[in-house]
Amino acid sequence: MSEKTWLIPKPVGQLLGRLPGLPGSMLFVTALNLALAKQLNADVTGMLIGKKLRLCVLDAHWAFDFEWRNGRFVACQNAGTADLTISASAHDFVKLARREEDPDTLFFNRRLAMEGDTELGLLVKNTIDAIELPVMNLESFRPPHVLAQARAHFKSLFANLKPR
Repeated sequence: MSEKTWLIPKPVGQLLGRLPGLPGSMLFVTALNLALAKQLNADVTGMLIGKKLRLCVLDAHWAFDFEWRNGRFVACQNAGTADLTISASAHDFVKLARREEDPDTLFFNRRLAMEGDTELGLLVKNTIDAIELPVMNLESFRPPHVLAQARAHFKSLFANLKPR
């Protein structure tokens, strides 16, 4: 018996698709850094340097552009083609993150697409597959924790600025 796949309603997706991309990418990389950045080994991060990555949430009409820089994922504005684009519905990305669905299954069922640098795509897939469960501590995504992380990040950014 197959489970019903839910999609973001088309009018909601169209509305979300009109939002500027950079703020969403910043929120996405904050979550990505909390979930994965500390678990990546130097071989993987070395291959990510200089690569533009894009995650497309098809039903939300959202694209998150990011790259690996200075030991973490950072949001970037990428008007061109990314080195690697991974596309799926919001539902399928949630299933992947919760380890309820395998990327190979989604790929062969045409629910997950990877375009661009094949070697980079395999690196990303194999790295995610190799990370021990539990990867995602849902506690770290609670709004107070995320806001505290964002506050600390911005405080460190502005700490080096000198007043005029």
